Amino acid sequence: MKKIFLALLVLAASVTTASAQIEIGLKISPSINSLRAESPSDRAFKSDGSQFGFGGGLVVDYFFGENYAFSTGLLLAGKGGTISYRDVSGGVTGQPFTETQKFNMQYLQAPLTVKLFTNEIAPDTRLYFQVGGSLNVPIGTRINSSKFYTDPADGKETKASDHVLFFDADALAAIGVEFQLAKSTKVFGGISYNRGLVDIDRYFEKTRDFKDITIKNSSVALDLGIKF
Repeated sequence: MKKIFLALLVLAASVTTASAQIEIGLKISPSINSLRAESPSDRAFKSDGSQFGFGGGLVVDYFFGENYAFSTGLLLAGKGGTISYRDVSGGVTGQPFTETQKFNMQYLQAPLTVKLFTNEIAPDTRLYFQVGGSLNVPIGTRINSSKFYTDPADGKETKASDHVLFFDADALAAIGVEFQLAKSTKVFGGISYNRGLVDIDRYFEKTRDFKDITIKNSSVALDLGIKF
């Protein structure tokens, strides 16, 4: 029985390896990014504008069926946006004031998603739907275009990178179309939405002792790429 069981395992592994297909490619992703900010009413944290970003990198689709693939890769993604809040400490003037911060962040991103492909809707053309998430690590941060930020409330200067948590995670959903150009060459285009799941604030609650502050990333991107 053991020999039969082992033989079946080897056969299953062989079939899986034979039927599996890996497609590797590159993509670029211009995006519109924003920050979702929440707080108690006295602090009045809110999103105060979106901004353009740009990203791209390596994509890997590991097919475990004709129309199903595990999709990952290693991408550089631009994120950020503008937030505003009310500072009741008064600062140097002694009067409450509204402060605005514009965040520009670069993340190294590893998607962990599933792609579902339709059958051909036209010759050599299929739709795809992508769902899952991504794990993100910040590799660069600027506030108001600077790597350092001076808080008007107390005049103290801090690194912009110290304002952002060392880790982020997104829920990801995308839809697009893929076209077969040649035997092993495909091009694709689609729209993806990344919704941040992690509160990235590392400054207001930790350094300023504000309570119940939440700041999360959001982005909508145009995905254009080629697979080989």
